[in-house]
Amino acid sequence: MTESDLHILLQELCSQPREQQWLEFKLNKGSITNEQIGEYLSAMSNGATIANKPFGYLVWGVEDETLIVKGTNFTFANAKQGNQDLELWLRNLLYPKINFEIFEFDYQGKHIVLLRIPSAKGEPTNFQKKPFIRIGSNKTDLRNHANFVRIIYNSQEDWSAKIIETASITDLDENALKVAREKFKEKSSRTSFFDEIDLWDTATFLDKAKITINGKITNTAIILLGKEEASHYLLPAIAEITWKLETEEKAYEHFGTPLLLNTTKVLQNIRNVKYKFFPDNELLATTVNKYDTRSILEAMHNCIAHQDYSFHSRIIVTEKIDKLIFSNAGSFFEGNPDEYSEGEKTPERYRNPWLANAMVNLGMIDRLGYGIHTMYIAQRNRYFPLPDYLLSESQKVVLQIYGHAIDENYSKLLIERKDLSLSRVVLIDRVQKKLPITEHAVTTLKKEHLIEGRKPNFYVAASVAAVTDDKASYIKNKAFDKDYYRKLVVEFLTKYKQATRAEIDDLLLEKLSNVLSIDQKRTKIRNLLYDMSKKEGIIQNSSKSTANPIWVLSNKIEKDKI
Repeated sequence: MTESDLHILLQELCSQPREQQWLEFKLNKGSITNEQIGEYLSAMSNGATIANKPFGYLVWGVEDETLIVKGTNFTFANAKQGNQDLELWLRNLLYPKINFEIFEFDYQGKHIVLLRIPSAKGEPTNFQKKPFIRIGSNKTDLRNHANFVRIIYNSQEDWSAKIIETASITDLDENALKVAREKFKEKSSRTSFFDEIDLWDTATFLDKAKITINGKITNTAIILLGKEEASHYLLPAIAEITWKLETEEKAYEHFGTPLLLNTTKVLQNIRNVKYKFFPDNELLATTVNKYDTRSILEAMHNCIAHQDYSFHSRIIVTEKIDKLIFSNAGSFFEGNPDEYSEGEKTPERYRNPWLANAMVNLGMIDRLGYGIHTMYIAQRNRYFPLPDYLLSESQKVVLQIYGHAIDENYSKLLIERKDLSLSRVVLIDRVQKKLPITEHAVTTLKKEHLIEGRKPNFYVAASVAAVTDDKASYIKNKAFDKDYYRKLVVEFLTKYKQATRAEIDDLLLEKLSNVLSIDQKRTKIRNLLYDMSKKEGIIQNSSKSTANPIWVLSNKIEKDKI
C-alpha cells in the first residue's frame, strides 16, 4: 500500500463510531504486552469474519476513547520477545498461519503503526492454541461463544472458485483447452459420459470439468488455462513459476499462465542426466535417471494446488547440482508431510478446493493425498535419499528432491534389500541424513542389524556392509576398543620415548571413527590421555606445562598394564 492509501485507510478506521470486533486502537506499547498483541491478532482476525470484513486492524497512535490521532512511540520493526524478533515470535504462535501485514508511517507528522490482519477462514485463528474474540470492550475466549464459532467454521472462502465477471472463454489459451479436454477424457475413461466428451462444446466441457462455474470464468480457469496476457485478472495474486539454475552456471526463467502447459516447459529446462551406482557384488552398474519425471511434475502441481495466493508470491523451482528445491507460499495446510509418506492419510480439506478439484479432474494431482507417497516410492526405487521438507517455514513449504547419493551404503542397501518396507527406508534415510530418530526406532533398527553406533552417531551397520561387501567403509566408521588406542600410544612412546599432544593427535585422529567430528575426536583423545595418566598411571607429563605437555611412559608402568 502507498502512503496515500495508508492515510485514507487510517481516516476510514478513525471514522468508525467506536472500536469494533475487528478494530482495536492503542496509543503506546506500554499499554499492551507482547502476549496481548498475539491475542488481539487472534481476536481481530476472528472478529473480522463475524463482521463479514476481509481484514481486522490493530492500530497504535490513536486514542481509543476519542479516536483522535496522537501518534505513538512504538516501533514494531525493532520490537523483541526475549532475543527473538517480535514479528517472528507472533507468527510462529498463530494457527492457522495468517499473513498479517505491518505498516509504519507518519500521518500529519505523527508516527503510526498499523497491522492489517486477514479474517479467519474455515476455522478460528488461534494464538498459543487459544482463539480469542472481542465482545463489547473485552477480549475473551472465543470457545465460550458457540454461535460465533459456528459462523467462522461456515465461512470458508475459496479464492480459487472466485468468479471473474469481466473474463470470458476468449481469455483462455486454445492449446491449453485442447490438452485439458484430452486429460479430462483420460481421467474419465470409466464414466458413463465418456463417449459424450468429444461432443461437448467448450463451455459445457469447462463446467463438467469443474473449471468454470455456470459458464463463468474462475481464478482456477485463468491459473490453469488462461492466456499469458489474461493473468492480470488474478492481480494482486500471481500464477507464475520461476525456474532458477544455481550450479556452476546461473540462469533463470519465469513461466506464467497457462500453468497446465507451462509446468512441462519448466520440466524441459531441468537437466536430467543418468546416474550410475556400482554395487560391489555385481558386474554391471545400476543406471537411473537423476530425477524422476513424475516426481518433478507431482511436486510442481502440488505447489500450484496448495499455494496460498494471498501472499502474492511466485512458486520457485531451484535446480542445484545435487537436488531440486520446490518452494510455495503458505504453511502445510493439513497435517505434516511425514503423515503422508506411507500413503495412508487422506486430507479432509484443501486450501484451494476448486483448484485442487479441477487439477484432479485433469490428472495433474491425486485427490487422496498420494502425491508425497508417490515421490517417496520413486526415490526409494531409484536408490536415492527420500524427499524432505526440512527447510519449510511457518509461511512457506519447501520440498527437496535429491539427485545424488548421500551415503553409498544406503543406496547399496536399497539395491540389495528390495524387501525393506518403506517405513524402514524412511528411518534409515533419517540416519544417513544425521537426523534424530526415536529410541524405539533405534532399538528396532539395531535389532534388525541395520544400524550401529551410539547416540547420536548412528551409521550403516556391519551386517549391511557385509551385504554390500563395503567392509572398508565399515572399518572407517567402526569405533575400536579403547585398549586398541591405548596400545598405539604405548607403542609410540616405547619407540620414540616421548610425544607431544600434536604427535598423538597425528597418531590417532585418522584411526578414530569417521562418524565423529574433529572436535569429538580431539575430545576422545584428551579423555584417553587423562585416563592413561591420572587413572591408570601408564603415562605421565614430563613437562611443567599443562598447556603443552610432553608425554612419556610412567616409571611405575607394569608390563601387565600394557
